Order: sequence, then structure tokens, then C-alpha cells
Amino acid sequence: MRTAHSSNTTVRAPWCPSLDQAPAVRLAYLACQSLIAEAELTPKPGLVDRRSAGAHTDLSLSIMKLSAFAIEPYVCEMAFVSGGSHPSQALREQLAVIGRDAERAMLKVTNGSNSHKGAIWILGLLVSAAALQVHDEVAAFQIAATAKEIASFADRATPRLVSHGDIVTKRYGATGARGEALGGFPRVVDIGLPTLRAKRAKGATESVARLDTLLSIMARLDDTCLLYRGGEGALLTAKAGAAAVERAGGSGTEIGRQKLFHLDRRLLELGVSPGGCGDLLAATLFLDAVERRQNEVQADRSGSEDQDGAD
Repeated sequence: MRTAHSSNTTVRAPWCPSLDQAPAVRLAYLACQSLIAEAELTPKPGLVDRRSAGAHTDLSLSIMKLSAFAIEPYVCEMAFVSGGSHPSQALREQLAVIGRDAERAMLKVTNGSNSHKGAIWILGLLVSAAALQVHDEVAAFQIAATAKEIASFADRATPRLVSHGDIVTKRYGATGARGEALGGFPRVVDIGLPTLRAKRAKGATESVARLDTLLSIMARLDDTCLLYRGGEGALLTAKAGAAAVERAGGSGTEIGRQKLFHLDRRLLELGVSPGGCGDLLAATLFLDAVERRQNEVQADRSGSEDQDGAD
């Protein structure tokens, strides 16, 4: 779950690109739009969406959007410093410094709530990797592989703090966002993108395609957000519920929709939210847009019927 934190550290003013730095601006814009598209997608089980704050008490759709906008300039800086470079220890640590600045900016606009810490790590790596590519046409798996190479270098200046991810890794063995990056983002490249494109090819609406992509990731990811707040029971509930929607034909079928709302109610009862899955959905949308050479991520068009379908 995206949880509350406090910070008294002064926030560095965001870096401002010049007009000749359009590639970095475009990548950061796509990353920001991907975060907003993920937040707006409705109805998502346990997560913030157009209906409600989900299982969160410190977040809302408006806060998620503010957070995405606050992060964007720092992601742009990550893209700019990566251009013309290559994966290295120096680049990894430069990205880490910018990433910590992005976290401070996020905490400032959210009044201490962790809305996008995992997303800063994931999208920061992917944006950097995309900026390193020398050709306009590049496959998503190539970007993911480059991000894996960047992540393989240690951040020697990282603060010696025990994070929620550290606790979950020690207790359950789940590796979280760091493990996903070190594995080359398999839930994005091998699960998220194929599901998104297969659903589109079958004529699903974009909202249904994205929901089914989220569920496909949820059914297979050991989400550390779920483990931290609800333990193995919450994780198994989420994975089984997502798989049940898949077996019913997805969120676009009547039975699948019913199972989706049942899963939503169960996660709300448990007070847990699959935040890691949401971050990987945003990563999927980002890589999809980059690979297709788009200049924007299509806005979510989920209708009013989704607002109260869980009642």
C-alpha cells in the first residue's frame, strides 16, 4: 500500500529543460500521463480511482494527480542526464540523487503520503533506459533490458534506512520493485504488454484492456504492498480474485465484472491495496506508448456505470 511518511527536508526546485531538450520532455510527459491514466482507470480493486480512495485513508484521485505532476520535472531531468550516456555506476547514482529529490517533492505535495515512491523507481529507470536508446524505433523489451542493466549498479549513497520493501523481503522473500527491475520487468514485458495488446486486438474498450492488464499482473505478482499490510492472506486473496476474473473472461464480461467487484469488496474489507500492481500497469502504459512512438497516453474513458457498479 502507498503509505504515509513525513519529511522536513527542503525540496530542491525542479530542473527546467530548455526548448532543445524535447526528447526528455516527451518521455517525462508520457511517464506522467501513464501515472494519471493508471490512477483514473475505474473500477480498480482496492486502488484509488474515479469512485473513491480505495483502501487508502491518505490518498485521493486529486492527490495522485498532484503527485504525478510534481514528479514529472524530475523524471525529465533523469531522461536528460541519460541521453547520450550508457549504463554505469555514475549514471545509477546520478539517477538516485534525482529520484530522492522527486520523492521529497512528492511528499511535499501529498502532505507526507507515499503516492508514487515505487513508481519513481520503476519509471525513472525506464525513462532513463528509453533516453539511452540511439534509434527512434526501439522495442519495449530492449528498454526493459537496459533498465535492468542500470539497476544492477548499486547506489552507494543510499540512506541506511529500513524500508517497507526490506521488511517484506526479509519476512516473505518477495523482492518487490527492485527485484522486478533486476529481472528486466517480466510482469510488464511478458504479461502486461501482451495482455494489453491482445485485449485491444479482440476489440475490447481501452478501459477493459487496461483493467484486464492490471488483473493479469495482479494474478502473478507477489505485491509487496499487499504483503506489508495484509500478509500472505491478503496476497493470496488478491491473486486468486484476479485469476477468477481472468477465468470468467475478463472485466468486460458480466460474470467477470461481478467477480471484479467481489474482489474489490474483499480488499476493502482487508484494508489493503495492490499498489505495486498499479505501478507496473503505469509502466506498461508507458512502454506501450514509447514503443508505438506516441506523443501522449490516451486518457481513460471509463463511464459513469463504473462509478457505482460495486454497490
